[in-house]
Amino acid sequence: MGQKCHPFGLRVGITESHRSRWYAPKALFGELLIEDYKIRKFLDKRLNRTPPFAAVSDLHIERTREELKIIVKTARPGLVIGPKGAEVERLTEELQYMTGRKVSMSVLEIKQPDLEATLIAEAVSEQLKKRASYRRVVSMRAQAAMQGGAKGVRICISGRLGGAEMSRTLDVRLGSLPLSTFQANIDYGFAEAFTTYGAIGVKVWVYKGMYDKQITDEAEQSTAAGARPRARGRR
Repeated sequence: MGQKCHPFGLRVGITESHRSRWYAPKALFGELLIEDYKIRKFLDKRLNRTPPFAAVSDLHIERTREELKIIVKTARPGLVIGPKGAEVERLTEELQYMTGRKVSMSVLEIKQPDLEATLIAEAVSEQLKKRASYRRVVSMRAQAAMQGGAKGVRICISGRLGGAEMSRTLDVRLGSLPLSTFQANIDYGFAEAFTTYGAIGVKVWVYKGMYDKQITDEAEQSTAAGARPRARGRR
């Protein structure tokens, strides 16, 4: 049997920071966890599933007693912010109404969208919905990631590819991908393409290099404890 582990979950607390950063007593924990899920679902639907498609790859949620802070990582910050910040204000108001808390949003720009696994997976699934040649789409995206500076990339799509009777899998790998090395900065993304002949799953792994060589400071500009990815000290 395959012993598979989520690349992000494996590294949380070692080299990766949590995507939800808050502390709650036992009685409140469940409520806040569900609230986090609803916020992520709401923002994903508003920013990624409906026009103008803001290419949001990640959401980080921080809570203090006074306010709820949401950090949005996007390749198109202008679409999230809107003219004179109108869109951000509208989203903030809706989230305040939804949660009943004071909400603040900050937007971080992704400088290299070709290296974001989630955005690659979304782009592949979008092309598959448009009935593009799946082999060509996957190989082009993998090559674009390598040209963008990735040390390794793997794209795996599975389902009724090209409308075939039986589902199958296409797996494209370029470069190296040390999945069991904690020190490796590996980004993982997943998306689904709902086509007329069934759902096609898209998984993407992108290896960006070792944490001890480069600590990304495109990361969350945050004062919260454990908010920044870090290299693990050698023992």
